[in-house]
Amino acid sequence: MRDELASLDATASAEMVGQGEVSPTELLEAAIERIEKVNGALNAVITPLYEKARAAVAAGLPDGPFRGVPFLLKDLDTLSEGDPFHGGMKLLEQAGYIPGHSSYLVEKFRAAGLVALGKTNTPELGLDITTEPEAYGPSCNPWNPEHSTGGSSGGSAAAVASGMVPFAHASDGGGSIRIPASECGLVGLKPSRGRISLGPEYGEYWHGLVVSHVVSRSVRDSAGVLDAIAGAMPGDPYTAPPPARPYAQEIGADPGRLRIGLMPEAPKGAPSVHAECAAAIERTGRLLESLGHRVDVAHPDALDEHGVVLGGFSTLVCCWTAKALDHWGEVVGRPVAEDDVEAPTWQLAQVGRSISGMQYLGVVEELHAWGRRMARWWEEGFDLLVTPTIAAPPPRIGELAAAPDDPAIGTSKAFALIPFTAQFNVTGQPAVSLPLAWSSAGLPIGVQLVAAYAGEDLLIRLASQLERAQPWSDRRPRVFA
Repeated sequence: MRDELASLDATASAEMVGQGEVSPTELLEAAIERIEKVNGALNAVITPLYEKARAAVAAGLPDGPFRGVPFLLKDLDTLSEGDPFHGGMKLLEQAGYIPGHSSYLVEKFRAAGLVALGKTNTPELGLDITTEPEAYGPSCNPWNPEHSTGGSSGGSAAAVASGMVPFAHASDGGGSIRIPASECGLVGLKPSRGRISLGPEYGEYWHGLVVSHVVSRSVRDSAGVLDAIAGAMPGDPYTAPPPARPYAQEIGADPGRLRIGLMPEAPKGAPSVHAECAAAIERTGRLLESLGHRVDVAHPDALDEHGVVLGGFSTLVCCWTAKALDHWGEVVGRPVAEDDVEAPTWQLAQVGRSISGMQYLGVVEELHAWGRRMARWWEEGFDLLVTPTIAAPPPRIGELAAAPDDPAIGTSKAFALIPFTAQFNVTGQPAVSLPLAWSSAGLPIGVQLVAAYAGEDLLIRLASQLERAQPWSDRRPRVFA
């Protein structure tokens, strides 16, 4: 039975609990066994919370849609009362920081019946697209442990892909749900801006770029958990409009005949797309045509304004990094020094401190105007855009590392790999990465679908149709529990 549980998605696991075929205790102990079996090879889970999870099960779980399903929290963006929180920072690890309250999102996960049994690895402050923090070392890709898991939700992605848990918390400020999903062969849905509350810590983070959700192995899991955690909380500055019906009801629903734009090549000004990633998009286009959709090689003209979004995105991240270091300095009781953080983090913060308030507001206005130019494409008749999630198969661990004498070189390498993700954090649109292709070396290649703002329902309908047409659930990575 325990071997079978590793292959189940969260929906199936919850159904077994509801039917009395397995108990929450059995699910939990099986998950702990799987983590202990493979985590040494992957370094995905950095903080086990086994005894707390056992106590939660023993005390009785809420009767939510995922009652008894084991789950992992990313060690970033959300706080869990009484549990270590480090955000990938050696500073907080050494300080032994433990928050005294939980984020609204963590409370919603618990209300859904999920059992958090650990926290996952993440790069420092979520600033990298590979999970290789100095504080904990690299997470390794279950498909080939010499390769990256992506970032910043790389620990969560490695845990889910290897069968430790059926899904895990993830967050996305520039691609950090979709990139690890692409590199680890998972479903990674980034919801619309304002869909998931970031409170009570933040009304928004990175000026609205950041949103939380999960990485999963099935579209229905991503839809079901979105139903459980979506919605405004007190004090949120804004919220996405509610769906017409639960997202879970979009699974298997007919998406109709859609007009879809295909973008196999990089935006103007960005490095070229790897041939295998471009081929994956072309194959997906043919699959979509076979399903009755109208597919054209087309994309918003605004996407070719690559320098606008890259420069503006960087400005926001630098300023918020400086603010984050000030915040964590207040938490630990002293200013953060250069040797407290990784070299690229310090450099981003220093750039952020050099940017004036007027410059910052000017960038925000420029990005808002660019977002309106982007939105026209969907308003003028296209339903969805299809792109590679990232521009190449998963890189090797260390490939994106900063040089000792040039901390920025890792950032430049990272931007070359992600010409398709951060744009939709800027616009706030929902996007999903699906595991529809694998490289000749057996590494996953994600395909990204993007809808208009608040269009998660349409994304889920089409993703579900693609999952049925080209299933991925029978694929197993080299390292699997």
